[in-house]
Amino acid sequence: MNNQAPYILVVDDEHDIRQLVSEILQDEGYEVAMAENAAEARQLKNQRMPNLILLDIWMPDSDGVTLLREWVAEGDALCPVIMMSGHASVESAVEATRLGAYDFLEKPLSLAKLLLIVERALQTSLLQRENAGLKQQLMINVEPIGKSAVLERAKDKVKRLAQHDARVLFVGEAGSGKELFARYLHNQSPRRDGPFVDVSVGSISPENSAVEFFGREDNGRIYRGLLEQAHRGTLFLGEIGGMDPETQNRLLSALESSAFLRVGGSQTVRVDVRVVASTRMALDEEVNSGRFRQDLYYLLNVVSLEIEPLRNHGEDVPSLLNYYVDHFVAHEKLPFRRFSMAAQNYLRNYNWPGNVRELRNLVQRVMILGAGGDVELDEVKTALGSIAEQPKLGLNVPEFFNLPLKEARDHFEKSYLEYHFEKTGGSVAKLAAAIGMERTHLYRKLHSLKIKL
Repeated sequence: MNNQAPYILVVDDEHDIRQLVSEILQDEGYEVAMAENAAEARQLKNQRMPNLILLDIWMPDSDGVTLLREWVAEGDALCPVIMMSGHASVESAVEATRLGAYDFLEKPLSLAKLLLIVERALQTSLLQRENAGLKQQLMINVEPIGKSAVLERAKDKVKRLAQHDARVLFVGEAGSGKELFARYLHNQSPRRDGPFVDVSVGSISPENSAVEFFGREDNGRIYRGLLEQAHRGTLFLGEIGGMDPETQNRLLSALESSAFLRVGGSQTVRVDVRVVASTRMALDEEVNSGRFRQDLYYLLNVVSLEIEPLRNHGEDVPSLLNYYVDHFVAHEKLPFRRFSMAAQNYLRNYNWPGNVRELRNLVQRVMILGAGGDVELDEVKTALGSIAEQPKLGLNVPEFFNLPLKEARDHFEKSYLEYHFEKTGGSVAKLAAAIGMERTHLYRKLHSLKIKL
């Protein structure tokens, strides 16, 4: 993926200029597409997002500044745009720059200057994407924590799988780290510079799934769905067993052809995406019962990788405790606390029904509600035994009590739903019944709170 030539769209109504610029760029090793007017430019851009656009200001159907304004209004991250004109006004140049155009070239074009600006624009865009990726990685641990033989074997398998584009199905209990291993796979692969888009399939309501996955076209405005957002990267489908039948049908067709139509659209969109998925269910049983398509199951399950529950590699617990203590000190400004040796030994042998997610919640809980530098064994046992109990009002109240009401309510609702989700074994249907909430409303709530399913 890293060695793929940048894709440049040249938009100009003059045939000779289009041809000359395209040939020069192709000689430099770029992949080039040509459009003679705004309508053709829209179509080509919608089919495949370029790495850079060379855009003429004056065209027969629409001027380049208007087209640039339209693309900016779509709200998507736009590639660098270099404007070209032989008779543009100062106002046009100023407006194009205000809209975010990278540079402005006057005709007749200096080919040496053209190549220099194209190279600089692509380098600037690459640096911006790399910086965005680095900022994202600061917030996300991209390597599973621990040195146990179980974990090392899993990481070794992922590293080998990462070098191939085969689809991988991660299988394991809720909270065992399937999404983390999917991110690790992406970061070890040639697609590492592309996007990693993760979606909790169960949090998308069936009536919205088509738009979420495939996007929408409405009066010339385009919403890019998950597949397009993951172009040249990885799309992670969390808990694939929760996908409704209609989306299963659409996704099967899209994955088989690497192409699809947006909702309301008529132009085929082609994408280059590696799809990996996860499940806590026995998907073969879902297939046998008719709830999951057999052909989609085989398409997604080229390679199956089981993620072991935390109780099978308890020797990693001390490393995980240290990691999450440091994480909450750095990101939530909680006071540092250390787990005593007795507490660590107890937790190494604990059953961990909620796996790594439960351990993370435990660390956060004792750091918020506890006092003193050390977390002793009695405090750990109390925290594990009274997860559902509300804390007594007093000095040690939860941190979110100090937030504005809306933020505090969101914080409480997320903690409440995550707790009941663990308690009901990761089933949205059981969760809806347990908390007395209609499933469609629950889907929306899980999605809005960004709860991983």
